Amino acid sequence: MQELQQELTSIYRAFPGLRRGGGGAVASGDRAVRRRKPMSAAQKREVSRRMKKYWAERRKANAK
Repeated sequence: MQELQQELTSIYRAFPGLRRGGGGAVASGDRAVRRRKPMSAAQKREVSRRMKKYWAERRKANAK
């Protein structure tokens, strides 16, 4: 038991973020957050048009 505790202590010393627990392996403060550029209304319409065409083709292909 003491050996395990010593091993845990050395791991926590090497990786202090492990003590925090939580969701991910990398804390959000450890790296920059990438944000998308906002889309204009025209760009959203174009994406919508392309996706509607894409899904229509998928449905058509699956109907065969």
